[in-house]
Amino acid sequence: MKICIVKLSAMGDIIHAMVALQFIKKHLPHAQIDWVVEESFKGVLENNPDIHAILCVNLKAIKQSKKALFTQYKQLKLYSKNHYDMIIDAQGLLKSALVSRIIGARVVVGFDKDSIREKIASFFYTKKVNIAYSANTIDRNVKVLCEPLGITVLPEDILAKRPFLYFGMGLENQYQTSKIIFVVGASKPNKVYPKEKFLKIAQLLGRKILVIWGNAQEYEDALWLSCHSPLVELDSKGDLDSLKAKIAHASLVIGGDTGPTHMAWGLNVPSITIFGNTPEYRNSFITPTNKVIKSPTQVNPLKLDKNDFSIRDIDAQEIVDMAQDILGDSEKLCKNASFN
Repeated sequence: MKICIVKLSAMGDIIHAMVALQFIKKHLPHAQIDWVVEESFKGVLENNPDIHAILCVNLKAIKQSKKALFTQYKQLKLYSKNHYDMIIDAQGLLKSALVSRIIGARVVVGFDKDSIREKIASFFYTKKVNIAYSANTIDRNVKVLCEPLGITVLPEDILAKRPFLYFGMGLENQYQTSKIIFVVGASKPNKVYPKEKFLKIAQLLGRKILVIWGNAQEYEDALWLSCHSPLVELDSKGDLDSLKAKIAHASLVIGGDTGPTHMAWGLNVPSITIFGNTPEYRNSFITPTNKVIKSPTQVNPLKLDKNDFSIRDIDAQEIVDMAQDILGDSEKLCKNASFN
């Protein structure tokens, strides 16, 4: 069976969908699974043994040049020659629905109109899946990807998942570290925790910290932190493959509701995700070592408040207390494993 998954962006959304791969391959071990993704995010998918081919698009280029529309259409028509049995649009947007139909398959799956914001997208699917838009995004992704294949995945299956992000073998020894990682950036300013409070966390924890960054503003914040504490190390900029390797070897990842923090969950690495204007019940899957802290504001997932900067009000001490509990439990497990 040839299956094509369409999940174009962004990093966290792609990671939340990738967990379904292991359940599909468990039940359909000989299935060929290809994945359509925006080129800038292909590194998240690379090296995954459950993915046969990564099919890149650059739909963002259309905003800069109308000529790119024809280029991208030709690329999608080229992918259509793969003759898929099923295409599953796990994004639920008009653009992803159009991508799915252009590539084409006997069955095109997606969310029904009551399960997505851009309801028109459901018009392009031949088979539709229903799950509330406000439901947990990981549950949503697993359902739309597995249910059409006759696969049932329970919450306990997700809790028992194996790590599903992979990086090149050459990075295994290069990034062996037990540092805490700070993720100081996010896609929007109101998802960013203040650098001054990150500094307080570093000082109170008294452990070595690696601060990762991806753009100019994040670099400035990371540099500021490294200049204000000898415990904080400024990371060098790398690609997504090296980012996966760094997070895989971290003792704890602390950051906002953003891709690198969600990587920790995908790698079964302890994490604390800090939420303000986005819903923690929807955008995370809590485990004994993957925790969340949310500001008191109520969030409507259908209409996020761009003026909600309540993430800035979360007390650094709350995060420190949670971090110490997680680190203490992790160290106990390591000691018991060594003793046994």
